[in-house]
Amino acid sequence: RPGVCLVVSGPGFLHALGGMANATINCWPLIVIGGSSDRNQETMGAFQEFPQVEAGRLYNKLSVRPSSLEVIPVVIEKAVRTSIYGRPGSCYIDIPGDFVNLQVNKSSVKYVECCLPPPISMAEHSAVSKAASVIALSKQPLLIVGKGAAYSHAENNIRKLVELCGLPFLPTPMAKGVVPDNHPNCVAAARSTALQHADVIILLGARLNWILHFGLPPRYRQDVKVIQIDICAEELGNNVMPAATLLGDINAVTQQLLEEFNKRSWKYPSNSEWWKKLRGKIKNNEERSKGLALQKSLPMNYYTVFHHIRELIPKDCILVSEGANTMDIGRTMLPNFYPRQRLDAGTFGTMGVGLGFAIAAAMVARDRTPGRQVVCIEGDSAFGFSGMELETICRYNLRILIIVVNNNGIYTGLDANSWEEMLKFGDPATCVPPVSLLPNAHYEKIMSAFGGKGYFVKTPEELQNALKASVTDKQTPSLINVMIDPQSERKKQEFPWLTRSNL
Repeated sequence: RPGVCLVVSGPGFLHALGGMANATINCWPLIVIGGSSDRNQETMGAFQEFPQVEAGRLYNKLSVRPSSLEVIPVVIEKAVRTSIYGRPGSCYIDIPGDFVNLQVNKSSVKYVECCLPPPISMAEHSAVSKAASVIALSKQPLLIVGKGAAYSHAENNIRKLVELCGLPFLPTPMAKGVVPDNHPNCVAAARSTALQHADVIILLGARLNWILHFGLPPRYRQDVKVIQIDICAEELGNNVMPAATLLGDINAVTQQLLEEFNKRSWKYPSNSEWWKKLRGKIKNNEERSKGLALQKSLPMNYYTVFHHIRELIPKDCILVSEGANTMDIGRTMLPNFYPRQRLDAGTFGTMGVGLGFAIAAAMVARDRTPGRQVVCIEGDSAFGFSGMELETICRYNLRILIIVVNNNGIYTGLDANSWEEMLKFGDPATCVPPVSLLPNAHYEKIMSAFGGKGYFVKTPEELQNALKASVTDKQTPSLINVMIDPQSERKKQEFPWLTRSNL
């Protein structure tokens, strides 16, 4: 069912546009109800007057103002239905100010039944058979699990498919955990190699957008065959002409594939050259990451920080992550073992969502899975977008651990000595790089000011102690401000032309 957000008119509506767009691009059901100026004051310069319905159409699946009080139930039902049917997304409903005090005869209200759950559609049998044939003839197959698979609760069927067919799989960021990251068939640690050399790719609720480099060379083979499984017909064939298209619910279509392969008794050999190549690359990359993680030099680097976080946070925690290097490196270093327990900047790359996501996750966890920890890991720049949400966290006493990986800047920053040297040249507005933030900013003191617990750490030992204290404290929100080397970055990529914007 959709989430619901109530906003005021004008600026309130405008500030919600980013959330509407984020929900629609990420395929999440949302209904935004916005107040607006009185209808009889339109074009007169009313307080916070703005063409909200028209503006909302670019960001939502549906943007509408009820024509009267009588039809409000009909409009609400349509918005709920539109938000969850097909590819989920956001819907906007505009409520003029003069509606609030209007009265209507109850008998004239057009009440309607709540919409049924979304219909479950299945792929054509011929398409399933064709897809299975293409997979069975593959020499170097790769299964890519997208967040559409997580949304459809397809984890059981997908795991069965992976194990029945012996397929290597790669999760997209928010599909991590649909099949556990520690599953022997997970090739996330060899992502670039898997994408570049696979001859057949099965897309399970994943889109060939920027996250997957559009499915185009040189990140993919020129002759790669793509099997596309998606609930949205318009998505089929985007950027790459598929060898087979299966339109339908991910869980239902995966079940169809399972039934097909049960008839064929086909399994990809685990001793193939493709598996040897992938396992070799996985071992090589994991050793490189381990070498970085175990470095003893100070300040710490990203990999050292994530190594200790991985060792000490609960396996079933809900992970929220945003930032640049913080999010990208955390994606590879922090495993997920359960579906729908990782949220990050998403398809839209929206910054500032981290603490809001963490608050929502903690509220849901408190009601449904009491005691589950929410861990929000952010870069210092990302934290700056919505840092005052710490007050909300403390006001509701939510069980959230926030870890700010602080490198004094956006991507890279300056240490305190370099900062002081820069200031000798004049005004920091003109002399200091705009990506540099104040060195050694004590973000943990903001948490302390609201009654939470704050930790300022510089060494692995201090980080371990702060993590242990925060995880065992089930009563008080915590923030750990982790200082790292301002010049620390991710390990060098296999492709020198690969820019940060492509990650």
